[in-house]
Amino acid sequence: MSEEHDLSIAGEARALEPGRTARPTIDDVAALAGVGRASVSRALNDQANVSARMRERVMHAVQILDYRVNPQARSLASRSGKALTLINCAALDAEPNSYYFAALELGGLRAAAIAGFELSTLNIDVDDPRRSERVIELFESGRSAGVILAPPLSDDAALAALLVERKCPVVCISPSDAVRAMLPGAGFDEAAAGEEVGKLVLAHGHRRFGYLLGIEGHLSAEKRFAGFLDALAQAGLGADTVTPLRGDFSFRSGVELGQALLDGARHPTAIVCANDDMAVGALFAAHRKHLVVPDDISIVGFDDAPISGHIWPPLTTVHQPIRRIAASAVEQLVEMLLRGQAPRPRFEQIAYHLVERESLAAARG
Repeated sequence: MSEEHDLSIAGEARALEPGRTARPTIDDVAALAGVGRASVSRALNDQANVSARMRERVMHAVQILDYRVNPQARSLASRSGKALTLINCAALDAEPNSYYFAALELGGLRAAAIAGFELSTLNIDVDDPRRSERVIELFESGRSAGVILAPPLSDDAALAALLVERKCPVVCISPSDAVRAMLPGAGFDEAAAGEEVGKLVLAHGHRRFGYLLGIEGHLSAEKRFAGFLDALAQAGLGADTVTPLRGDFSFRSGVELGQALLDGARHPTAIVCANDDMAVGALFAAHRKHLVVPDDISIVGFDDAPISGHIWPPLTTVHQPIRRIAASAVEQLVEMLLRGQAPRPRFEQIAYHLVERESLAAARG
């Protein structure tokens, strides 16, 4: 007996249930098709992440039950089809990176508004054991038509594989190499930027460095450090010329780690930081020890956050094109949705540039 015949018998049985006079609902369609309510919604709204077999089952159940879409429900579904979600993942009790996430949101919001879409943000605890399931649930519930993943979620190859399997419309911010091979994304050449910073401080005569790293596992920031070490290696300097300390991208960690570097009897002549928040913290630590920047110690950041140009002395840093990266991610996601395409590997590389200011000078001696 065929699957379609089974559905027909089940549909006739439901129609003959005693006292059944109400019009069939979306839940009736889901029960008859043997799928979830969200799957019916996605099939009826012709979303990309629905298999041909599932769509066929749903439409066959619709035909048997003579189901008619409620106009108000259709309107709501249409709005959800325009809903995009930017997902940030960090420790919920940690100090936020004051600029990075705000710039991502601003760049994404502008691009979404231009395209006629709505963008909301969702924060997931980095220590949540169900963080991958929470991303999947956004699609299963029908609350979001497409998602943008920021680091470290955009580094998660296992999550990427799940999203590809389900044909979920997703674009990644600064994805890892493994994720970039599976999903579309936008970013810049982190390693090249780190190498350029290394060459810049070397050109100023520095040979003894402190380096404030970001959160462990944040692969894009790790690439910056790898590029920095490459520059030193090209100059014939080994890793022993660098004292790396692990921070969390916050101002507070910059203060604490900067203090630790400067308390040594032979402290570095230059401190390079994985972001501007930590660089500003290191600058504060130097001021607190009555050191003159850049005469006694040079400090270099990364991001070109607005604060970097307004403190004293203004920070030498790398302009990371965060807003443009977010806008590119939204544009790719909208194109994917409008064309009804499944995600495929594609990476848009955005240009960065060095911003030289007064926090970097020639090393003494």
